[in-house]
Amino acid sequence: MKRIKFPARQRGVAVITALLLTALAITVVASLFWQQQVQVRSMENQRLRLQTQWAMRGMVDFARFWLRQDNTSLTALDGVWATPIEEARLDDYVDREKVDTEKFDATVSGRALDAQARFNITNLVAATGGINPKQVLAYQRLLSNMQLDSGLAQATADAVLRARPKLRAASSDSASDGKTASPAAGGSSEPVAFTQIDDLLAVPGYTPQMIEQLRDVVIVLPEITAINVNTAPAEVLAAVTMMSLSEASALTLSNPRKKFVDKANFQNNINAELIEGVELDVKSRYFLTVIRVRLDRAALDAVALIYRQPDRERATRLVWLREN
Repeated sequence: MKRIKFPARQRGVAVITALLLTALAITVVASLFWQQQVQVRSMENQRLRLQTQWAMRGMVDFARFWLRQDNTSLTALDGVWATPIEEARLDDYVDREKVDTEKFDATVSGRALDAQARFNITNLVAATGGINPKQVLAYQRLLSNMQLDSGLAQATADAVLRARPKLRAASSDSASDGKTASPAAGGSSEPVAFTQIDDLLAVPGYTPQMIEQLRDVVIVLPEITAINVNTAPAEVLAAVTMMSLSEASALTLSNPRKKFVDKANFQNNINAELIEGVELDVKSRYFLTVIRVRLDRAALDAVALIYRQPDRERATRLVWLREN
């Protein structure tokens, strides 16, 4: 049989076609591998996030446990609740089967803070209705101590009063599901439901820089609360009494782990009058837990608000949990 000879041009086209098909096949295979790697990485990220969330919940339960062990009749900075956890490795607490070549680098850290050491924005409105002028005065003094516009105190009280019905609903919802409603936009005609300090941005005059400056001395709690004189910083102590900031600073610096047994004991140790209508106490019911969980390349920061009943049972309840 005589072999058919194809022209050189046709043979070149065949070679190019074969090369193109090979390149196409390689591209398809590479794309499949890439999609598989993306899916595997996505599953790993979901697993890491789920594990960090479980570790975070464990830290919240740990904080609730220590709050139950603490003395509910006297809250001071030397209590067991105030002992921080510094970068504790999960390997030290969790028994697990280790896999060869696995790099398990997991740590947790956290600390508890007395939420009633801060000025509670909810206090600006009285329980019976209407603005509490004495609390407005205390907030004015606090803003002055922080070198901010004291005129914002009245505007803040007006905004809290307008939003009071919404505040109750938001507090109830956040207590039931552990989440917080999103703050309203500054230009909204609806009154903002004050559930966190960032909601103050809806009040004209506040800026993000001011919010950061106030973050450690101001808080929004679900109900009216007293200021704990054992844990309050100098700026807050000077705001809720007639002490100057220098006098309050001297009091806290001279006795950083101050412990007053009652309100009368506190008043006997200061050379200033108290502001009538501003409630002070030496025990607390609300606590913040600041948590950081690190698991391999994943990290999670969160803050939880915990309520402790002031009775013998010392029961605790998670009010809200916010991831940062």
